Amino acid sequence: MLKKRFIDLSHTIEDGLVTYKGLPAPLICDFLSREESRKHYEEGTEFQIGKIEMVSNTGTYVDVPFHRYRTGKDLTEVTIDKLAGLEGVLIHIDNGIKEIGEQFFSGLDVQGKAVLVHTGWDKHWNTDQYFENHPFLTEGAAKYLVQKKAALVGIDSVNIDDTSVNSRPVHSTLLAEEIVIAEHLCNLEALKNKSFQFYAVPPKVKGFGTFPVRAFAELK
Repeated sequence: MLKKRFIDLSHTIEDGLVTYKGLPAPLICDFLSREESRKHYEEGTEFQIGKIEMVSNTGTYVDVPFHRYRTGKDLTEVTIDKLAGLEGVLIHIDNGIKEIGEQFFSGLDVQGKAVLVHTGWDKHWNTDQYFENHPFLTEGAAKYLVQKKAALVGIDSVNIDDTSVNSRPVHSTLLAEEIVIAEHLCNLEALKNKSFQFYAVPPKVKGFGTFPVRAFAELK
């Protein structure tokens, strides 16, 4: 029996991490420390119960329609088949290309697939450079991916949209058609020339449109 191979595509969430400039970093601590827990159990038995306070846009996460649209599906309403076991397509973007238009996807079969855009921008993770002049998809690319019926679109950048302006046409276009977005991916270079399935499943939180995931690929 062949051993399955998995590639972790998620950043680590840790106390003080800034994922998106202007949003608060997570606060991670003990709710019940191991030392304190010893008072409640027999000798030699201890536990830790952790506590985390964070905004939903922390680490590697997915956006579902409710993130953009009041009446859109939230995390509890998006079905698992939209988030797990998706056949993946990797789009490699050369260094220095900032605007990623529809021409980069032309001719590819993306119907029902997870389309992952590899820019290499994750090398700037947890630095000031990560937030400035990052690569992004154009509105034309988003419309093309809607037309070709992609299931999910992910990127290893700070945002799938251009954050130098206030409009968010890629979010608006994809989420209106219930195409899930994954942002802040990493390690996509490990998927070059590989066949894979993509997974990015958040917990079922009512009234949320974004949440961190342990995104990963299973190589075929």
